[in-house]
Amino acid sequence: MKNHFKKYQAFLLCVVATVYVQFTNKTTTGNYAVISEIKTREYIIASSENITSQIVALNEKARAFKAGEIDEKELQKQLKATRNAYKKIESILTYYYPEHITAYINGAPLQHLDPYPLKEGAEKSNYYGSVDDYLNSVPLDKLETGHYKGENAPVIDPVGLQRLDEIIFTDEVFTSQDKIMELCKQLQVKYEVVERDLNLKKYYYDFEVIESSRLELVTILSRGITGFDTPGSLNAVQEASSALDGIHNIVKPYIAKATPDLQKKLNELFEDGEKYLHRHDNFEKFDRFKFITTYLNPLYKELLSLQKELQIKSSAETYITTPSWNAYTTNMFDNDFLNPYYYSMLKEKDDSPELRALGKKLFYDTSLSSSKTISCASCHNPDKAYTDGEKTSLASVEGKRVLRNSPTLVNSVFSARYFYDLRAFDLEDQAEHVIENHMEFNTSFEDIVAGLNQNEEYTAQFKNTFGTAEINKYQFSSALASFIISLQSFNSEFDKYIRGEVKKTDKKVIRGFNLFMGKANCGTCHYAPTFSGLTPPLFQENESEVLGVLKSPGMLVADDDLGRAKNNVFNEDKYIYEHSFKTTTVRNAKLTAPYFHNGAYKTLDEVLDFYNKGGAAGMGLSLEVPNQTLSPDPLGLTQSEIEDLKAFINALTDVPSE
Repeated sequence: MKNHFKKYQAFLLCVVATVYVQFTNKTTTGNYAVISEIKTREYIIASSENITSQIVALNEKARAFKAGEIDEKELQKQLKATRNAYKKIESILTYYYPEHITAYINGAPLQHLDPYPLKEGAEKSNYYGSVDDYLNSVPLDKLETGHYKGENAPVIDPVGLQRLDEIIFTDEVFTSQDKIMELCKQLQVKYEVVERDLNLKKYYYDFEVIESSRLELVTILSRGITGFDTPGSLNAVQEASSALDGIHNIVKPYIAKATPDLQKKLNELFEDGEKYLHRHDNFEKFDRFKFITTYLNPLYKELLSLQKELQIKSSAETYITTPSWNAYTTNMFDNDFLNPYYYSMLKEKDDSPELRALGKKLFYDTSLSSSKTISCASCHNPDKAYTDGEKTSLASVEGKRVLRNSPTLVNSVFSARYFYDLRAFDLEDQAEHVIENHMEFNTSFEDIVAGLNQNEEYTAQFKNTFGTAEINKYQFSSALASFIISLQSFNSEFDKYIRGEVKKTDKKVIRGFNLFMGKANCGTCHYAPTFSGLTPPLFQENESEVLGVLKSPGMLVADDDLGRAKNNVFNEDKYIYEHSFKTTTVRNAKLTAPYFHNGAYKTLDEVLDFYNKGGAAGMGLSLEVPNQTLSPDPLGLTQSEIEDLKAFINALTDVPSE
């Protein structure tokens, strides 16, 4: 009965929506503004059909290449055309189908867990049809997880456009004809699912079009011009041009409704940005800083101006949700670009200066630990950007050390997972791990709360903050979270310069930024603007990487810490996660030595030399670290380029005052 009722509800909603669209010929300004821009929908559908046509052509070229009828250049040309077609509506596709696009269409070319593992025996058909029919009936994001879904996800090989780019633009193309054909066929099947769903959408909400367009600018910044999407061809700049052109076409009907000045400004920015990309398409020489400051950030700002002129609310306002991204920021490097309350159980309405002060007091209080000798500040010293300067932190047990290096707490709130091995899922969970660890606080929430309730000073302060006499675990966690949330750092020298708040900076800083986002490959893992592994454009997941860190920079022995594979999180005890560690931020790296999870690298020079050589695999230890995700290819950075990189990283220094 429940299923029939839900279907009836869905039918009624469709009828109401259809009637509403029929009687609405202009953009509305209510909570649920509906698109009446027929040209926008027509462009999306036509572009989607073009993607399908290009994928069909790619399948044919793959067959012809295997048969010896064409050379690799023809195959590469077709893959370029297919990828550029995808980029035209990447904004819409990644907004509506982020899981499906990552899993099947344009995800990183790395082994990963099956996003939809099957239950044992699910290969049999039933009234839903075959398993393949069901899994290919709608995009992954919309599948009901109860049908067929298993619990133990197997490791599967990468698929999609990035994997094809990696093969077809390297020597693998000559030995992987069968694999190329298989990947092309899979791509066609999985994209047909998306195209079918797009065609079913009779209208889109205005805020979805605006937000997806602005978020695509973030994608161009953080994953497009860095080369993340094009690991073989490095056609990043050309694809950025396709993406920019796609956004322009999608929002043209909205621009036409703007005031003449805003129309002129937006159209010129789009057109001039595309021209700039066409004129400067060399990956290594491309001036990313100039492109961002001259075109990307201004477009990001003026699309918001368009949204405000048309009185279009954000999705967060419409649905009354807490977003990860602040839709009303005017610059992708604004200090409030991300919303810290998305990442914490503590919500903004419950935070206050009083709560933060209470959290600070708890942070520095050694009496909370079992030994009465350590506090949170013992391993997170504000003078060292909330690290401790130790190789691995000192334990509460005399003469002992904890397993890993102490990471910075500055900007640590902007994470979907915590600790180097990603074992905690929120700030409160992270605190509990430290409290219960016998090498650290060696106590429990219950004991801490009991002690606080016996302390008159604390009970008075908690009562003043929460209005209740009895202290509980939630209040304690909220106070600590409030203090950690306050430790934000987006006002460095570089941030102020890229936002235009200061007019001068060292030329080395700009050269270093361009290297970081280009030739040096740093930006493909340390995504702008957080320069961490928090993945754009939605900033809702954390990445970990297998770098092949050595026991010591001068010793050709790989570190033996298994990292994420031993975090006791369900399904993550896989070989692909052995030696895998969270991609931490490079912000404030000037102050946070020594580096990596084992603290074995004392200087930035040692760190950059490690990357320049391609990690453990690049130094000949591929057998010891067979699943390294860092490219083993040497970067070929000169000493002057390394100095420029250091200048940029140092310019990201900004420790918040308490």
